[in-house]
Amino acid sequence: MRVAVIGASANRSKYGNKAVRSYAAQGHEVLPVNPHEETIEGLKCYKSLADIPGPVDRVLLYVPPDIGLSVLADIAAKAPAEVYVNPGAESDALFAEAGRLGLNLIFACAIVDIGDTPARYS
Repeated sequence: MRVAVIGASANRSKYGNKAVRSYAAQGHEVLPVNPHEETIEGLKCYKSLADIPGPVDRVLLYVPPDIGLSVLADIAAKAPAEVYVNPGAESDALFAEAGRLGLNLIFACAIVDIGDTPARYS
């Protein structure tokens, strides 16, 4: 599965980094997205979701709600099967706009969803 992590972080204590490591450990193709980093955990980092070539199966949001809201059109353009809104990334406005765009939002911890735990990546 091709997984874009919006809000991926080089800081290993942040959930945006733990998600990169967790999904990579399970064999997924992880595509970190952060406009301020060149690589994260040895993976090429993309400045935006639009910069990722080809399709993306799942998008993980690890950004504040206002930033998430600002990238929803880019997410819709990629047409992923699922968009995980991780705790702290949610807002009523984000959910409303995602619904309008027809995105399949899941409000849950994306790391737990794949049978892992963030505690493993301290």
